[in-house]
Amino acid sequence: MRIRRIAAAFTLLMLIFLGIFLRLFSGTSNQKRDIVFYNDLLYRIEQDIRSGRPLSEIEEAYDCRVIYAKELYDPELAELYAQEAFVLDLEIDGEYAGKVAWLDRQDKRDAYMSTTLKYSLILWGATLLMGYLIFLVIYLVYIRPVDELKKFSEELAKGNLDVPLPIRRTNFFGGFSEAFDIMREELKASQKRRMDAEIARKELVASLSHDVKTPVAVIDAVCEVMEVKYRRKLDRLTEGGEPDAGSENAAEVAEIREALEKTRTIASKADTIQALISELLHSNLEDSEKAEVHPEEAYATVIEEYLMGLRSYGKIVPENHIPKCLVYMDRQRMEQVIDNIVGNSVKYAGTEIRVLFDEVSDMLMPDGTTGSFIRITIKDAGPGVSEDDLPLIAQKYYRGSNASEKSGYGMGLYLVKQYMQKQGGDMEYYNDKGFTVVLMLKKV
Repeated sequence: MRIRRIAAAFTLLMLIFLGIFLRLFSGTSNQKRDIVFYNDLLYRIEQDIRSGRPLSEIEEAYDCRVIYAKELYDPELAELYAQEAFVLDLEIDGEYAGKVAWLDRQDKRDAYMSTTLKYSLILWGATLLMGYLIFLVIYLVYIRPVDELKKFSEELAKGNLDVPLPIRRTNFFGGFSEAFDIMREELKASQKRRMDAEIARKELVASLSHDVKTPVAVIDAVCEVMEVKYRRKLDRLTEGGEPDAGSENAAEVAEIREALEKTRTIASKADTIQALISELLHSNLEDSEKAEVHPEEAYATVIEEYLMGLRSYGKIVPENHIPKCLVYMDRQRMEQVIDNIVGNSVKYAGTEIRVLFDEVSDMLMPDGTTGSFIRITIKDAGPGVSEDDLPLIAQKYYRGSNASEKSGYGMGLYLVKQYMQKQGGDMEYYNDKGFTVVLMLKKV
């Protein structure tokens, strides 16, 4: 359909040019000579000659040539006849004196050639312009859409789904281009759904790992307590040697040993679960730092609840209660922060953990802003961190010299710092008769 329109427009334009050309040339046709007009000029010339007017003035005034020649053959007359000049006899006082010639056909021929050249140039220019217009139409309708499709395909191949494909009314491939752009939108939506699902999966893994980690730690602790209890009871019953077979003490000793074996089995399986959880967490570590943090207003008392929920790790001693106020925090990320710090203290110190809460006003943050914060100080009474390791332990994948026999991947304090800063706060740490971590949580 577009081809027919272009062909029709081209034909119409060419007809218009042809009509203009014919109209312009219609005024250039040869006209017949006016004999009366030239006889009148001849009469005036004869009068001027009689009056003694100079010949040069006469020729200039009447645009003619006066030739005084009485011979039948004259070279000058022959040349004028060759140029199709209009020649009349010149008589002075009734006697033949020569010829008067006008080169009217030569003048008309020169004018005709000039007009022809002018109109030919006009037609050539119009045809050239029309050719450029046709080329422009072909470029806009066919060539440019193909180039855009090529560039669009290259961007799709690179995975860039944010570049839209222009859809124009002049595009011959309009429907095709629209289908391509719809495909891009669908691919983008599909990619977003996949990424959202992947993020949800990773968050679910992290959340489930955290939820499983605490009860497994409790099971492990209970198994240790039960093993110590049964071991003491067994040592007491076998203090004087193995009881006689068939005695009441022998049956009890057998029962205790069976319980010890089952307790060890449970503890072993708990360790296996802990190892599997660690492997599962390790598979998500690379993306943990990319996890989104969405701070929102929440009651600060939630922090104290998180801490109290971790008493199964060890003895947590709050020195005071957290101020009742609103803070900016992501509940899930904050719970991970508390769990990480307390877990590290239990792993490396094994002492009681003391927690202090207080408020700080007009504190200057690393980004240059000031504000009011809740300061949470978590301190253990262990050996602390060596001075060589202290500046580095919050770096990604760095593990201190005392961590060689402990499980972990060196991401704990690194993620703690990342999560705290993304919540508008900060984290710092130091040695003070043990290892101390200070969390700054921004108040509303």
